[in-house]
Amino acid sequence: MRCPSVTPHEGGALALLDAVLSAEGYTVHRPVFSAPGMPDVENLYARLGTEGPVLVIAGHTDVVPVGDEAAWTRDPFAGSVENGILHGRGACDMKGGLAAMMAASLRFRRENPDSSGSIAFLITGDEEGPAVNGTVKLLDWAHQRGERFDHCLLGEPTNPASMSDMIKIGRRGSLTGKLTVNGKQGHVGYPDLADNPIRGMVRLLAALEATPLDQGTRHFDPSNLEVTTLDVGNPASNVVPAQARAVFNIRFNDVWTPETLAAEIERRLRDAAGNSIRYELVVQPTNAVAFMTEPGPFVNLVADAVEAETGKRPALSTTGGTSDARFIKNYCPVVEYGVVGQTMHQVDECVAVADLVTLERITRRLLGTYFAAQHKA
Repeated sequence: MRCPSVTPHEGGALALLDAVLSAEGYTVHRPVFSAPGMPDVENLYARLGTEGPVLVIAGHTDVVPVGDEAAWTRDPFAGSVENGILHGRGACDMKGGLAAMMAASLRFRRENPDSSGSIAFLITGDEEGPAVNGTVKLLDWAHQRGERFDHCLLGEPTNPASMSDMIKIGRRGSLTGKLTVNGKQGHVGYPDLADNPIRGMVRLLAALEATPLDQGTRHFDPSNLEVTTLDVGNPASNVVPAQARAVFNIRFNDVWTPETLAAEIERRLRDAAGNSIRYELVVQPTNAVAFMTEPGPFVNLVADAVEAETGKRPALSTTGGTSDARFIKNYCPVVEYGVVGQTMHQVDECVAVADLVTLERITRRLLGTYFAAQHKA
């Protein structure tokens, strides 16, 4: 918590994890990845054990900026604990949860030194940033070295209000489009000499939202389109603008791929525009696709551990934004479970210490049942 690891800076956080894990016998690597026009990012991969199965605990040590530090009631990087609450940037997203899960793994191995299988940590410093030099490259790096994973637990803050609320078994995809309608600038008193693009933009946006994209699926809510920006850049009240611009984002379920969804958006625009509206659509490339880990033995083990420690069985959810699970799912089944995320990215971010203790117990129980079940199998 006291390491100022604001994306893309390591801030001492990975060095601390390196020291802790190395002292416990983990083999630790800290690869740095680069890309043109992007900052270099340091990551961490650690493993204890040489046999399968391999359970990966994934997460990130980078945090978002603090924003207006004067608005914080406490030093955002002091890691202060007051009245049972841990305060600071990253407390719930997700340094607090990562620390609890790491503590659970260390304690489990101390108490079960002869346990079969391996525990690995896959930690990035680029989850809150562009996500270019982080988990996606770390996974490829590990795969190229011969590492193979059986299952993954990602410690994002999944719970809305209490530690028994929710496990994420999937995520919606994200697709962004930039729409431009071209008109002709002119005097409002001579509309016949101008072509107002705002009318066309209103018609096109209405067409995008007139019919639901889908009705949802068994584990996913209906796909949702939101217009996030609408602008004509026109300071004058007596001038018809030449251009109108809008940006929209769609959080889509497993009915769609980015390609089929983009085609549907283009079809709706084309039908609405006819021959009267001149428009341009740019769909941004995306690596955020909809995915789901089918409920089964691993999902049940996680849910069983939560229920055993909290007394309530958690819901299986695919809500929320994207996460690095979208990359991990290409290598092994992945589920997400972590602390209550009510204050993530906010001023005065914090987490209840009791929730961290509960997460440590849940993770430790999961490790025990997971390796016992895999050994029997």
